[in-house]
Amino acid sequence: MVFGLVYVEVHIPQSESLKEKRSVIKGLKQRIRNTFNVSIAEVDFLDKWQRAAFGIGIVCTDSAELDSTIAKLESYVYHEYRVQITKWEVQVV
Repeated sequence: MVFGLVYVEVHIPQSESLKEKRSVIKGLKQRIRNTFNVSIAEVDFLDKWQRAAFGIGIVCTDSAELDSTIAKLESYVYHEYRVQITKWEVQVV
């Protein structure tokens, strides 16, 4: 069993209020959770209009599956038109 921890910071350029930011973030978190079967939480920049940070926990049976999941997850977030990745850190435990 292999564990992966991903820390992601994003910029939300169209957001002009916390309400707009939370709408974007809530939808993105739900889609990531449903698509990849991972745990995800907003962990930083809670009071910033155009910034957000997520912690994502992934559990896989082997490292190849973990690497594949992380690569697909990064591509998925990268192609989300409402956010721009500003930081992406991965730790494998």
